[in-house]
Amino acid sequence: MNRDLYIDFAKGMATLSIIFIHTAFWSGQFYIPTEVRVFSLVFDVALFYALSGITSGSNIEKTFYRLLKLQITYMIFVSFLFFLDYFFKVFGLTFFSMEWLQSFYSTFGSKYATTGVSNIPQWQNLGNWYLHQYTNADTFPVVMGSFWYLKVYFILAVFGVLILRFFPKHVNWFIGLCLILTLLFNIFPEIYPTGQVGYVAFYLAIFLIANRMRGKKIPAKLIPVVYAVVAAALIWMFWYYGSEIFYKINKNKFPPKIPYIVWSLFSLTTLFVLYNRLKITKENFVTHIGKNAIFFYFAQGISSSLVYFIVVALKENMPWWALMVFIYILNIILAFIIAAGLKKVDDLGWRILEFLRRKTAS
Repeated sequence: MNRDLYIDFAKGMATLSIIFIHTAFWSGQFYIPTEVRVFSLVFDVALFYALSGITSGSNIEKTFYRLLKLQITYMIFVSFLFFLDYFFKVFGLTFFSMEWLQSFYSTFGSKYATTGVSNIPQWQNLGNWYLHQYTNADTFPVVMGSFWYLKVYFILAVFGVLILRFFPKHVNWFIGLCLILTLLFNIFPEIYPTGQVGYVAFYLAIFLIANRMRGKKIPAKLIPVVYAVVAAALIWMFWYYGSEIFYKINKNKFPPKIPYIVWSLFSLTTLFVLYNRLKITKENFVTHIGKNAIFFYFAQGISSSLVYFIVVALKENMPWWALMVFIYILNIILAFIIAAGLKKVDDLGWRILEFLRRKTAS
């Protein structure tokens, strides 16, 4: 079966969008206007959950094996990150001073307080990372700030495959249940649960809807109708909540509330409209990113942390739009280089694990 390059292309475009979002919302807090930062959320993380739904099936063994491989790759990455962060702190304390390190970390802004600048390894942080409790990585704060996606993905992938396997004739009922729960949480915000419930209720609905779209195409005559519905939803949102809701879209993302859900409809609609319609026949730069999306997702957290220092140095000397374009392109280049390096780290980690397996087996 030939690989669907549209899926890789869509993942690549979604990854590039995530890099832009993190360019705008992290280091961009120092110089990018709020309006531009909000517009960066048009193509957001919901696309990844939809693409996961399209590519997922009811094979529990295959899904669990894929999730196990992802968990191991994730653990290899955070182990590498942990020692990178630790050795940088040792370097700073050995050759400079605590004041120098504190000054270095202040570049990220006052709200990103360091969790432990010491020459003693904070092993509890590594353990928390393994268990998907994303305590801050001082040297690379964007990494853990973007990992909430991964925990939700693990949860909904498990729920999704169980539903597809054991309730194949009742998928629509589960979609309805997820949408009703999401609606109830928003109508009665006092019952909106903490933790992951709100995230999973909404994103599992997207996952299952996308799975129902697998192999199908939205009829051409329905495309204007679908976009008209999206436009009507956006008009209603601004009418009901007022124009100031535009500046609160990101606050309504964690966890997803009605304004953010309505805001995400355009990107999801575009994804489904182009699915089985836009033909990608040759591999390219974007499909390469899509094929290696997880490594680019890891890499952009590091690159988006590094560009802080360039932003601080240049923000007073360049127009904001020129600096934004420059930093975004630089962020992509850095993510590309770092992702290639992380693939090698991942390969090394798997070889070490295979070596240990052979030694312990014998």
